[in-house]
Formats: sequence, C-alpha cells, structure tokens
Amino acid sequence: MSLTLSSMMDLGAKAPDFTLLNTITGKQVSLSELKSDIATVVVFICNHCPYVHHVNPKLVEVAKTYQAKGIRFIAISSNDIENYPQDSPENMTKVAAKEGYPFPYLYDATQEVAKAYKAECTPDFYVFDENMECAYRGRFDESRPGMGQPTGKDLCEALDALLAGKTVSSDQKPSMGCNIKWKQ
Repeated sequence: MSLTLSSMMDLGAKAPDFTLLNTITGKQVSLSELKSDIATVVVFICNHCPYVHHVNPKLVEVAKTYQAKGIRFIAISSNDIENYPQDSPENMTKVAAKEGYPFPYLYDATQEVAKAYKAECTPDFYVFDENMECAYRGRFDESRPGMGQPTGKDLCEALDALLAGKTVSSDQKPSMGCNIKWKQ
C-alpha cells in the first residue's frame, strides 16, 4: 500500500465521458446514461484498498440517502488486474454484492478513464453539477483506517450545497488512500 493524495481535477472542468463495463450487470454503460440532472458522484475505488474498506459501509449509506434525492453515484475501478487479480471484474461483482453497492461498479480496463479524471488514489471522489462540471473533488471526510469512524462529511456538504442551489465551498481537501495500480 502506497499512501497517495488525489491530484484534484480543476473545479469547473467538464466530466470526461466514458463507456465501461458495469461488473454488476455485465453490460457496457456510458456516463451519459448514468448521470443525473442534479449531481453525479464519480468515485474511484478498488476491492483491496484498506482506505476503501474503511469507508465502504458509510459510502453505501450516503449513496442510498442521496440517490433518493436524485443524485447518481458511479464507482470505477482502474487497477491493473494482472498484478492485482483481487481487483478483477469477477471479484468486483462479488464485492459489490457483499457490500450491497446501490450504484454501478465499473471496470476501466485501459485505465484511460482514471487518467482523464486525474485520479490518483482509492477512494478518490468527484462531484459534477447538473452541467457535468466539477463542483467538488477530494476526500470523503477526514477519517482514515484506525483514525475515527467515517462520516462522509466533506462529500455530504458538497452534495447538500448543490441540492440547495448553492455554490460548493472551494475549501476542498484531497482524498488520501492507496495509489491506483497502474499498468507497466
């Protein structure tokens, strides 16, 4: 595990489009099919990262709460499965079922989507407004494995601002977690 900070895409940047395999349904899906007219959360995660394990239960809870308000959540794994077979699409399907993911769990086989989003770590959160412009990028909250329980505070504050029609605070902290396992 190599502790890595997110590089934080520019605020206002347009969400890069993609079409990826949804490991839950076995079908290819695109961002344009999945996005919300209110706000869309794209989070880079993987199966084996202890930082993802730490937030998983609260992430599921937060996703369910905000999906009921019309916000969409999309999870993507971009890890090299040759060197990290635990992150394979087959294992992603199992993890999604075990964790009860209420959102699609997509596989970025080429890693081009992670690069387009400037994703560096897992978990790495991006929130796009109704125009698919980046309104938030960074951490779920200040907790870390062994250091407090996750609350989702930072992400929830951004989503609440968008739901209220307000501008998301630009005081945003980078996410911190395991580095994305890039192909050599």
